Amino acid sequence: SSPFQASGYTTAIVQFASRFTFGSSPAMSRVIIVGGSAAGASTAARLRRLSEDVKITIFEKSGYVSFANCGLPYYLGGEIQLWSALTVAKPEMLRSRFNLNVHTGTEVVSIDRAAKVVTVRALASGEETSHEYDELVLTMGCDALMPPIPGIDRAGHFTLRSMEDTSAIEAWMATKHPNRVVVCGGGFIGLEFAEQMKVKGIPEVHVVELAPQVMAPLDHEMAQYLHEELRKHGITLHLGDGVSAFQEGAAGKGPTAIASDVVLKSGTTLQADLVVLSMGVRPSTKLAKDIGLELAPTGHVKVDETMRTSDEHIYAAGDAIEVRNRALGGDAMWAVALGGPANRQGRVCADHIAKTASPSVYKGTIGASVVKIFDLTAASVGVNERTLKQKGLPYKA
Repeated sequence: SSPFQASGYTTAIVQFASRFTFGSSPAMSRVIIVGGSAAGASTAARLRRLSEDVKITIFEKSGYVSFANCGLPYYLGGEIQLWSALTVAKPEMLRSRFNLNVHTGTEVVSIDRAAKVVTVRALASGEETSHEYDELVLTMGCDALMPPIPGIDRAGHFTLRSMEDTSAIEAWMATKHPNRVVVCGGGFIGLEFAEQMKVKGIPEVHVVELAPQVMAPLDHEMAQYLHEELRKHGITLHLGDGVSAFQEGAAGKGPTAIASDVVLKSGTTLQADLVVLSMGVRPSTKLAKDIGLELAPTGHVKVDETMRTSDEHIYAAGDAIEVRNRALGGDAMWAVALGGPANRQGRVCADHIAKTASPSVYKGTIGASVVKIFDLTAASVGVNERTLKQKGLPYKA
């Protein structure tokens, strides 16, 4: 992930599709896409390029489609200054340029596989309506992991996965003027947010990570360079330590914490005026589970190389699916939450829905990712040493 990865990929999809005259395809009247981010938007854009006749409808629970989620920390830190720069394609543009029916603020609440009908709820009004489909594409992505830690839902605690999350954090910072930030989780978003808070001038920034290192995809010795870079810029790391509770702020060495006293398992207490919860993700697969689609042991949706699920009329793409691990080969599977693979999977969905003469297939993911923290860039591809040890595979380090 990089600050502009999602933005760049999705913009490329939209621009690529807009250069072509729409073609024609076998009769297929109604395609419904659940989710309007990377995989959903690329499915819609590619499908419209292949057919001007198909009716394409996108239902997106949030208020935005095709937003640059990797850019959210950089907006809050001020490196991205315009809110509009985060929105790659507005619903109005998708309607006018691609003739897509885009419904934001609309949640798909149920699917009737036999009747091929989805029921959706407009979140603002609560009104429910039903819509028929010929082919359905599930691209709901992942939800933030929220462990059952006492006090986790206190005011001043935020996840950072959506434009709405970003607005909420921005409003809190504007009114509370936090001087002490605690980031729970040392993955991509957590580290990028921590870095940006220092860039913004927040005096005290802590990163709490249960594992003995940040950035789990990296080998342990590689992560040490990131640890050094973060500490050099004034970020305090609490590694191999988890949160046991979030408590109401009490009088301490400094002013009472505005958000929480963050109590760690080691016994350390951190005063926080703002807490960002970045402790991982879980696949958003409730709909798939409810209708009996085949799921992997990890809870991700199982698909074949055409992105088709166990229902021949339902496809899935993006962060919520299991794919082949091309680094390990064979039958090895994994789930990778990255923008590049999600966009590629969306195009594969469109090819097979449109029944193109030479449809593409998705052969798996190698898991290439990159993150920039202050003056250091860290990148990884494939699997790390820890995974190879667990699988008993030979390697050279």
